[in-house]
Amino acid sequence: MQEFNLMATAAAGIEALVGKELRDLGYQTQVENGRVRFRGDIKDILTANLWLRTADRIKIVVGEFEAVTFDELFEQTKALPWDELLPIDAEFPVEGRSHNSQLHSVPNDQAIVKKAIVSKLSEVYHRRTRLPETGALFPLEVMINKDHVILTLDTTGDSLFKRGYRKAKGGAPLKENMAAALVLLAHWFTDNPFVDPVCGSGTIPIEAALIGRNIAPGFNRDFICEKWPSTPAGLSDEIRAAADEKADYDTPLDITGYDIDQNMVDIAKENAQEAGLAADITFKQMALKDWKTDKINGVLVANPPYGERLSDQESVRELYQQMGAVYRPMTTWSKYILTSDLEFEKAYGQRATKKRKLYNGSLRTDYFQYWGHKIRPDKNK
Repeated sequence: MQEFNLMATAAAGIEALVGKELRDLGYQTQVENGRVRFRGDIKDILTANLWLRTADRIKIVVGEFEAVTFDELFEQTKALPWDELLPIDAEFPVEGRSHNSQLHSVPNDQAIVKKAIVSKLSEVYHRRTRLPETGALFPLEVMINKDHVILTLDTTGDSLFKRGYRKAKGGAPLKENMAAALVLLAHWFTDNPFVDPVCGSGTIPIEAALIGRNIAPGFNRDFICEKWPSTPAGLSDEIRAAADEKADYDTPLDITGYDIDQNMVDIAKENAQEAGLAADITFKQMALKDWKTDKINGVLVANPPYGERLSDQESVRELYQQMGAVYRPMTTWSKYILTSDLEFEKAYGQRATKKRKLYNGSLRTDYFQYWGHKIRPDKNK
């Protein structure tokens, strides 16, 4: 099978996680801002789409070069082997981005790239009339940064955070790939309890259950490359069947999500049911301040309200104070809390063991980490 230069795109702050996921799958990686590069064939493309929990998309890097004029952009785009990727009837829309570059007009950049590809394919396929573009979809993107052009072909379709299980959501839901990142960064193991005290629509507990069960996050959705005529028949079914063999349905899980709003608890249950994980997660209606546990060790991951609006700040700071009052005495539990509030530690009443900068969409946030002192139960008692 033909090998490609590939790119897994990622939110700022979690590129290293995507790199680790790819290395765990057996690939050599190069981590960059907003992306991780690796190489592979169509089987690897399908595998990465199916298994990556924290990435946004998997793209084929068709070519990259320097360009400061439209002529350079046209000629170097046309010189690329588009006929090796796009069949005669391919539908290939072109999106674009430009930053700090001479070719700063994105609509013009898109038009030039489209024109160059049409010219190349018309020559190769001996077309005198317009290309039909009635076949499978091949979404292209031209990215120009400081006059460096990267042309990519998207293999994913809808972003990888769209797992397919979230049929209902709350007001400001956390994307599934960011929720998975929060769980992975918490270094949770299935022999410990896992708690989300402000679970909303249940995304964090569901992602924890997918990780705990070693279920491929893309099991419940399709990818655009599966519809390409060049993708071998049956290959996707083969990769999905192999992934299902790796799932662990036997290890007991102790995962609980709480929310003060019964409506959100019902939504979380519905989403867990859709993911096939209803039996693995307990959802309960409970105020944060009322939570107690007699379990010695555990991991708590929370994405509480941020209080971005001034009118909300007072109530949110009060919530953070409640978190501190409840969680600070739990010295054997590890607590991980995501918020954009720079005053969080002051309200919580304790300096974090470690902070990690993450972007929740376009919003800068910090992941406040309070590491617990793990106590192993005495088995002789």
